[in-house]
Amino acid sequence: MKTLAATALLPVDAHDAVLVGRVWRGGAVQGPCVVAVRGGEVFDITAAAPTMADLLASPDPLALARHAPGEALGPVLALLDATLQASPAAGVPRLLAPCDLQAVKACGVTFAVSLLERVIEEQAGGDPARATALRAALRQTLGSDLSALRPGSDAALRLKSELQRRGAWSQYMEVGIGPDAEVFTKAQPMSAVGCGADVGLHPDSQWNNPEPEIVLAVSGDGRVLGATLGNDVNLRDIEGRSALLLGKAKDNNGSCAIGPFIRLFDEQFTLDTIRAAEVSLLIEGADDDFRLAGASHMREISRDPLDLVNQVLGRHHQYPDGFMLFLGTMFSPIQDRDAQGGGFTHHLGDRVTIATASLGALVNHVQRSDAIPPWTEGVRALYASLARRGLPVSPSQ
Repeated sequence: MKTLAATALLPVDAHDAVLVGRVWRGGAVQGPCVVAVRGGEVFDITAAAPTMADLLASPDPLALARHAPGEALGPVLALLDATLQASPAAGVPRLLAPCDLQAVKACGVTFAVSLLERVIEEQAGGDPARATALRAALRQTLGSDLSALRPGSDAALRLKSELQRRGAWSQYMEVGIGPDAEVFTKAQPMSAVGCGADVGLHPDSQWNNPEPEIVLAVSGDGRVLGATLGNDVNLRDIEGRSALLLGKAKDNNGSCAIGPFIRLFDEQFTLDTIRAAEVSLLIEGADDDFRLAGASHMREISRDPLDLVNQVLGRHHQYPDGFMLFLGTMFSPIQDRDAQGGGFTHHLGDRVTIATASLGALVNHVQRSDAIPPWTEGVRALYASLARRGLPVSPSQ
């Protein structure tokens, strides 16, 4: 693998971007801190925003990010360079996932290609060897391009009736082209790992892949305030055995990576930037010469990001601490790796890079979820850390 440059983790227009995140500080602090990037320097603004949820709940998150008083922690490139090191120097701040108290929600089957692959997983019963034949048969039945089909439209309902008549309907098609999106809880608050950390595969899984996605940051009152990158680590064999195993397939130690920073929406960076984004994925093997690259084009998403937000939050469900929302992916790697017809699955040590120009890059390495460091820093630990530093758990206190 080539050595990654720290600059690759930043947006191409980093000098204009309003970036906020979280770091772990050692020394006298010994805890997580909210940071803002200003002029290429990192500032600890935890005194003004004890948690990322507090920052995003404020009346003007942009003003806090730009102007809140803070302690200088050094150049952002130094922080990112340490993030990419296997063994960073002691005492150097370590980048964390940029969210904390927010729920982490995820949307599935929001792209036509993803719809086909979910149906294949279901019909293959978790057996990757059956995927190639099923893929060909489904494309013959459905066609290869469903991207123009609007979920819940009259045309979608006609297709549903025809597929039901043929006995080819699937629960994944219901959420792919029906009126209701698939939205599930991807990870618990405080459990997501950040850029540079290991992501985890459940030891039972033998067929798995990364899912590169854009993740929206939404406040408790429904404001869509910014975006970041995410890896919705996916266990195809486990979910393929039964959709009722979604929890085991999706929520494990290290199975959710988010970062490196949240970029707040402003005059230059808007939701339209996200709608037009291209999200790239690069998988590089550590024990072989394997290399797989692909991209998702957000213009091909079947549901608008705001529609997805509105399906999560409303009078039917509130999230007082806000939520992070994975928007889904069109990328399901099918390139053979270990054997002809065997498709793709991770090897331990794989490096996964998810990138888009406006958000930078999220980099993680793949290990088993029972071999990476256990998740120990939950909400109570965060509150204890803030109390130890004399910081309120809410600015109103």
